Amino acid sequence: MKIRIKDNSVRYRLTQSDVRQLAQTGFICNLTKFINRTFIYAIESVDDTDLSAAFVENSIILKMPKVMIEALDNTDKVGFDGENGKLKLLVEKDFTCLDNTIEDQNDNYPNPKLI
Repeated sequence: MKIRIKDNSVRYRLTQSDVRQLAQTGFICNLTKFINRTFIYAIESVDDTDLSAAFVENSIILKMPKVMIEALDNTDKVGFDGENGKLKLLVEKDFTCLDNTIEDQNDNYPNPKLI
């Protein structure tokens, strides 16, 4: 799972195993260890209709409706977006890059532009 944050926008990109784990357990989490603190970013399944997010104690927790998670797992749907106040949220499948990259992409979704 990757995140990109810019201004009032948070974007999560999920690999195939991320989506599978989220569908099976209802929760995925990654962390980044800084010298004095750990930053946590996570997605949790909720019984709701809209994406929402909270920032609590060094953690961004995106709350994603179960129906959206099921659609990511079982269909060709690429992603979902929404707003939480002024915060724009996006969750999408992570596709393999079209150009050369040193990043491991073995678990990414096949890029539809290559098919």
